[in-house]
Order: sequence, then structure tokens, then C-alpha cells
Amino acid sequence: MTAQRIGTDAEAIAAAAALAAEFARGAQARDRNRHLPHAEVARMAKAGLWAVTVPRRFGGAGVSAGTLAEVIAILSAADGSIGQIPQNHFYILEALRLDGSEAQQRDWYGRVLEGARIGNALSEAGTRSHTDFKTTLLPDGDGSFRLHGRKFYCTGTLFADFIAAVAKDEAGRRVIALVPQDAPGVTLIDDWSGFGQRTTGSGTVVFDSVRVPAEAVVEHHRAFSRPTPMGPLAQIMHAAIDLGLGRAAIAAARKPTEDAALIQQAGELFIRLRAAEAMIARAALMVDAATREPKVESVAAASVAVAEAKVLTTELAISAGNAVFDFTGVQGTDDSLGLDRLWRDARTHTLHDPLRWKLHAIGNWTLNGVAPPRHGAI
Repeated sequence: MTAQRIGTDAEAIAAAAALAAEFARGAQARDRNRHLPHAEVARMAKAGLWAVTVPRRFGGAGVSAGTLAEVIAILSAADGSIGQIPQNHFYILEALRLDGSEAQQRDWYGRVLEGARIGNALSEAGTRSHTDFKTTLLPDGDGSFRLHGRKFYCTGTLFADFIAAVAKDEAGRRVIALVPQDAPGVTLIDDWSGFGQRTTGSGTVVFDSVRVPAEAVVEHHRAFSRPTPMGPLAQIMHAAIDLGLGRAAIAAARKPTEDAALIQQAGELFIRLRAAEAMIARAALMVDAATREPKVESVAAASVAVAEAKVLTTELAISAGNAVFDFTGVQGTDDSLGLDRLWRDARTHTLHDPLRWKLHAIGNWTLNGVAPPRHGAI
């Protein structure tokens, strides 16, 4: 695939808006029939959207965190599943920026600029915590490695050219192995059955002695052993998904009325929306500051700011999804309208990183000066 090159933040937002208008028209049918958006994801890659965070020195646009968040919010307002799909792809591009070698960066960024897509194999079911992994990447004796494990909630893998698997190396450290989707020993299972975000392709991936060359391994543990914007950048994208879902629900509910109670409710929703947008914009500036100067204080401040924004976007997405039915009444329950999708997508996605984690981190920083832990969920 030969992808277009996006060169500026404004071009990235314009490209997202153009595609979102198109994607929105088929969102209801895709959700109803669980028709996976292969063509839509390919269009995004061809338009250059999957490469917007590639650093400028490698030929990308190197967009700001605020622009990345707005791109994802725009896509999520059109289709909550499509907005979710590239999130982990951008996560991997940041992992490469932080800890990939010069050769790895040049190689993988070049592939992405040409339209390559990376799906994730990060999460596992049945482990003690979200940072605990059973998947292993062990030496094979010839300078390469073998990947063994089973991953759950692998968003985007069905649409991907490559899969990024998080595993433990021989020393128990966290690494990322980048493997072709069709590599021998890779099995994709389309078993995602959530009632929301139904078309993200978030099924299971099994790795059975998959060969991984040394040049396809990134020492991801280093991203959290020192202050980096890895966590807050990952989380601002999740906040942006919820912002987009909230915008979509408010747009669906926005109809003239003389009902005083509904007018008041609309006012409250608009305040929450504007507050959430402002908090994401503020958090994005702090993520950019932590990217320029990654220090303990700047990274902690960015993590807390993103957590604050995520609290607001979570509440916005759920409350707006509920409010749609207050504004539309029984007519809104007409299945042909598909308004329930907005609530289902929001309720599903807002479970991704529980709000109580965010609130605890915010409170602990504010009251005790304790920095949030360094991982991808805060």
C-alpha cells in the first residue's frame, strides 16, 4: 500500500474529519451486523492517519498530543469501534520512539509511513494484575527468540499487518515482540463478544513458538524504569475516545424543545462537554511538556492531568449516552435508530481503566505528593 503523507497537525485533523463523516453513515449497520470495518481501517491507513505520530526526522508529521487526541475523538464520534482500533498502534509507535534503536525506528516508522498497521497483544486473562504476563519470549539459540503465550482483548489484530506482543524475557523483564500477523505459529481467534464496541476486532491471539528475530524486539521495561510520557500518552487517547462518544450522544440528543427540564439538562451536558474538552486540551499540553523534558515531576503532572480529564470524559460519555433517551423519549428506543450503540460503546470503553484508579492517583498526588505509578494505565 502506498499511503498519503500528512505533514501538519491541521492536515491530520482535516483528514480525520473527512473520513469520520463517511464512517458515521455506516456505523449503525456495522454494529448491528457485527460487520468488521476492514475497508474503513484500510482507508485510514491509506489517508496517512496511522502515521501522524511518526517523528518529523523520520518523515512523519510528529503531531502534538492534543492533535492526536482530537483525531481519535473525531473518529470515535463517528464510530466508537473505529476510534478505538488505532489506539494501541500509536502506543507502539511511542514505545519505539522511547526505546527502539535507530535502526528499528527507521525500519518500523518507514513501514508505517507506507501504510502498515500494528495490532496489539498486550492484555491477558487470569493474571494477578494488568502488569502481570505469562507470555514469554525466550532465546532460541541462534540469536533469535521464540514467543509463547495467549493474549486477550487484542484490539486491531484482525486488521493489522503486524502484531505487537508484550512478553517477559529470560530475566522476567517486559519486552515487545513485533511479528507479522501471518507468521507461522500465530493464531487469531475472532471471539470478542462485548455488547459495546462490537467491531474492534478485539479477540484472542495465540502464539505457539513464533520465531522473532532480535531486531523485532523492543525493551519495553525501560519505558517505565525512567520518567517517560508513555502512560499519559496512552491514557489521553482513551480519554479522547470517551470524549468522542460523548459528543456523538449530545449531537443525537440536540433537538429544539420547550421542556424546561430538558433545557436545563442540556445546559448541564454542554458544561460537562466544554469542561472535558478543556481538560483534555490542558492535559495534552502537559503531555507535550513531559515529552520535551521527561522528568519525574513533569511526567507525574501529565499523568495526573490526563487522569483528571479521563474522569470527566468518562462521566460525560455515560451521562450523555443516558440522556439521549431523555431527549428522544420512547421514539429513541426504536431499534432502527441505533441510539443504544452510543451508550453501549461508552459503557464498554469506560471499563477499560477503572475510574477508581484515576481518582486514587489524583487524590494521592494532591494530598500526599505521591506520583502515580509508571505503567500504561495511568
